[in-house]
Amino acid sequence: MTNTLSRPTTDFTTLPTPRTEEEWLERARLVRGLLAADAAARDAAGATPYAEVALLKDAGLVTLLGPVEHGGGGQEWPTAYRVIREVAAGDGSIGQLLGYHLLWFWAARLVGTPEQIAQVEAEATRQRWFFGGAVNPRDADVVIRDEGDEIVYTGRKSFSTGSKVSDVTVLEGVVEDTDTHVFAIVPSDQPAITFHDDWDNVGQRLTESGSVTLDGVRVPWEAAAGFRDKVFTPRTYNTMNVPVIQLVFVAFYLGIARGALEEAAQYTRGSTRAWLHSGLERAVDEPYVIDTYGDLTAKLWAVEALADAVAAEALPIHRDPDALTERARGEHEVRVAAVKARATDVALEVTSRVFEVLGARATTSTLAFDRFWRNVRTHTLHDPVAYKRREVGRHVLVDELPTPTWYS
Repeated sequence: MTNTLSRPTTDFTTLPTPRTEEEWLERARLVRGLLAADAAARDAAGATPYAEVALLKDAGLVTLLGPVEHGGGGQEWPTAYRVIREVAAGDGSIGQLLGYHLLWFWAARLVGTPEQIAQVEAEATRQRWFFGGAVNPRDADVVIRDEGDEIVYTGRKSFSTGSKVSDVTVLEGVVEDTDTHVFAIVPSDQPAITFHDDWDNVGQRLTESGSVTLDGVRVPWEAAAGFRDKVFTPRTYNTMNVPVIQLVFVAFYLGIARGALEEAAQYTRGSTRAWLHSGLERAVDEPYVIDTYGDLTAKLWAVEALADAVAAEALPIHRDPDALTERARGEHEVRVAAVKARATDVALEVTSRVFEVLGARATTSTLAFDRFWRNVRTHTLHDPVAYKRREVGRHVLVDELPTPTWYS
């Protein structure tokens, strides 16, 4: 089944191409509005979000990080995180899809050779590729056979966000009888890749995050990211995948929370009734309602400000990757861990507590206010937030820096 956006969309070809950060944020707000209009109905339908991904492409958001000379936005990560936040406020699933896409679009810069980076970004921008990824580290490693000029991926991954809506998929595996990990970008639509359509979770229902089987996916060695003559030269910058993806998570957690809070406030202004014993005529005059919105808004604003600050702190790293030291990377990851912990707590609180100020009639399935909490609750289990707090605590107490892993 395919999702169909149930209202007219915008003809983005009639709009000027955004150039500045504020113009891109305004474009993201426009996309947010289009998604929010029927987000509850599409969440209930749970259909493959082809139309939603087409919207992201038409709006230019999929090439936000792409080179301007090839038609991309030429933006940097602080803007990208804020764009993800806006889109997620309209639809948490689509915010996650965009965030993961931008991560994998950028991943060539993380591990690729200069020639690979230029080639991938040019082609991905010109063709408006939408990226998916099959890189779940909790599964057994995908096995790679070295067959001379080619490598061949075989195995299974439990999660493959983007799956059927992606044009290309990032694969990761280990060359058999070695500890050599290899990333590669491959076409998603090929006989050797089977997406199983088994994503059936309570939240983030439209992320196409089901399992995938790789049955002999062939890749030329020259396309193995970062390899020359079958040898990979490691850099400290290779370990920046975790700080970036964790800030992507923060972005759509905060976006979902903001969407919940703003949609709840709109409902409270128009539909929530004052309590019959309050002596008040309007819910917006109820002291406990005012206090709750003030409390939740203040907490959300604080974490948004921290997220923006941590994103800005990483700009020198991304602009000069070869200058990154292990200590600078570790200190940045501690800051990322801190904002990830706070974003998790605040997003869960906001999406749960809004019901206190909505009233019983707002629990109808048609309004689907529960989708905000379901979306946050589902993805915040990605990795235990206690381990993020541990990174911060160990650094404060004994100056310990996180050891780079798939999660730290």
